[in-house]
Amino acid sequence: MPLFAFVFLVALEIDYSIFLISRIREETLVRGTRWAVLVGLRVTGGVITSAGIVLAATFAALAVIPLLFLLQIAFLVGFGVLLDALVVRSFLVPGLFYDLGKVVWWPSRLARRDEANLPGPSPASASERRAPRVGTV
Repeated sequence: MPLFAFVFLVALEIDYSIFLISRIREETLVRGTRWAVLVGLRVTGGVITSAGIVLAATFAALAVIPLLFLLQIAFLVGFGVLLDALVVRSFLVPGLFYDLGKVVWWPSRLARRDEANLPGPSPASASERRAPRVGTV
């Protein structure tokens, strides 16, 4: 059972990581890493949270089938998805990126880039700050 739960959780949650981190990287090119984390989390946070809740509810539906194996999978994967979407992707990953700054991009050129001359929170107007631009992922 732990192997099944591990495989399901890693396969399902890697999408959320790719979605969040690609948005942060996109914004890093414009604003620098620390501000990019804040913008990336603001833009993708609601989507990741709602997708995690829907996915957990979908797996929880397996609990009504009277098979112990499916009940265990439903609980483990449902709880794991909720934990990952609500805690790991909302607090731990952005917090780690924010604390480490440009070091998180170590093997790429972004780690060697001078972020001192990049604009602060947003060079955009007030209306654009409320509705940040949506880029391709």
